[in-house]
Amino acid sequence: MHNRDEKVSELAALLHSLKERSSRSYAELAGRCGASTSTLHRYCRGQVLPDSYGMVERIALACGASKAELAELYRLWAQADAGRLDAGRAPVTDDPQLPAVAPAPAASHPRDPVSASAVHGRRPARSGRRTIRFIALACVLAAAMVIGASASSPDRRTSGRPTPQLIPGPAWSQPPAPVPAEFYGVTINSDSGAMPTFRVGGIRLWDSETLWSLLQPARNRFDWTTLDRLVGSARRANLPVLYTFGGTPQWAAPGAPLGPYPGGSRTAPPDDLKDWIRFVKAVATRYAGRIDAYELWAFAPSPHFYTGDAATLARMTQQAAAVIRRADPAATLVCPSIGNLWEQASQRFLRDFAAAGGYQACDVAGVKLAPQHDGDTPESLVRLAAVIDRTFHEAGVHPRLWSTGTVYRIAQDRKLDQARAIAYAVRFYLIGMYVRYDRMYFYNWGGTKIPLVLQAVGGPPTAAAHAVDTLQRWLAGARITSCGNGRPDGLPSQVWQCQFVLAGADGREPVRAIVRWTESGTVSMPADRGADTVRFLDGRSMPAPHTVQITEQPILITIHPGR
Repeated sequence: MHNRDEKVSELAALLHSLKERSSRSYAELAGRCGASTSTLHRYCRGQVLPDSYGMVERIALACGASKAELAELYRLWAQADAGRLDAGRAPVTDDPQLPAVAPAPAASHPRDPVSASAVHGRRPARSGRRTIRFIALACVLAAAMVIGASASSPDRRTSGRPTPQLIPGPAWSQPPAPVPAEFYGVTINSDSGAMPTFRVGGIRLWDSETLWSLLQPARNRFDWTTLDRLVGSARRANLPVLYTFGGTPQWAAPGAPLGPYPGGSRTAPPDDLKDWIRFVKAVATRYAGRIDAYELWAFAPSPHFYTGDAATLARMTQQAAAVIRRADPAATLVCPSIGNLWEQASQRFLRDFAAAGGYQACDVAGVKLAPQHDGDTPESLVRLAAVIDRTFHEAGVHPRLWSTGTVYRIAQDRKLDQARAIAYAVRFYLIGMYVRYDRMYFYNWGGTKIPLVLQAVGGPPTAAAHAVDTLQRWLAGARITSCGNGRPDGLPSQVWQCQFVLAGADGREPVRAIVRWTESGTVSMPADRGADTVRFLDGRSMPAPHTVQITEQPILITIHPGR
């Protein structure tokens, strides 16, 4: 036991030194490695031994570890893990996304070759310290040979530890389907009426002085000045509008908690839901045919936006849907956006909203596909999307999904440098394609107090905005066929891609194209067979070389027809 603790401490010390050398924050590393920040802290302090070497390796690679360092990490981890087995302990984890493994029950038929532990993927029972030490020694020797050949493989496991099933191929594949222009949305953070001067597919109105409390300052008085200006500007720019409800007026809920916006808005539902119905009817009647879609509340549950219960919000949704469908049958209805879905409380709220029949009233479900920690990569959103999918499945509903925003803390997050801003902005939309959402609304356009700015009101587009424009030009009229990443899709572990069919120029046959990028770092890859051209986000293009450098900024690779 004492030797095991020493090895855990040595492992933690080496991980910590790699982390310090990389200058990456714990939050950034956690996002890259698929762990919570608190769990990563514990790994680097020696408080918890990672359950698998794959986690150790992901941390090390994200920190730029050498092959020699990977070998030493494996040696220390294998020895500490063998000590854990000797102590008869199950793997320990405190990551809320990775549930602890319960001890395997004793098999009722010892001679049965398929035991309960094998069926459930649990650790087999001890067969003696000598056997385990022999296995651990064999693993160390085998790892020394394997690491040199495939140091980046995330799926290795020690003997006696089940290996996840490797399923070769992309994450998903389908017949070519259009990527609509409306997919590339932004949330407007200005009441000026100014619109983006780079290419976008649609706008969402929130933080634009269009709260319920501002549009209806008194029960019998409406002020449409700002909303008229914004809707008129969007129509002139040929941009579809998503109007977002929220911000109960003080007069409608005087005893409710105060919201964060000026004007005295409240976070609870109105005391009398008839006031809600009258406001929804007034908006839908006035803007019928001019507002394309309605998000029936901005963010729930939240101390800043909605503090009511799920059943009340479901009832408000049903009432609003009935009113809008009568006033404007062509409008798309987006159920209230559920946020903070990394948290179990928000997952319960979603299930309760579904149980109350809320999703039956809408065409689309709104969610906030937002990072868990400051510094997380866009690719970390794939994990959240899986949590959201599971939660909807548990609720028994499977709606189309729009991502309509982020988290409240965004103004406090660190600002991105130029290169990361370009990479993040483009990958935000690509990850939306990867998780197969129908629309992605970037938060926000016009504001400057956020980590990544696309364009300030009155200023020119940033380099990140130009990159988003370039992505849309690349994929104008494109049909998407698949997305995947890493070893299953025949790629290095940090590489991601989505594949498309582009319309051929001047009536020529369609062209196959691949958008490819890394989650971190640079990877050299042989050019794809038939690769014709490589295009970059800064507007450059070049004939495809024999070896292509893949970086955090996505590139477009076109494949010559017929090759």
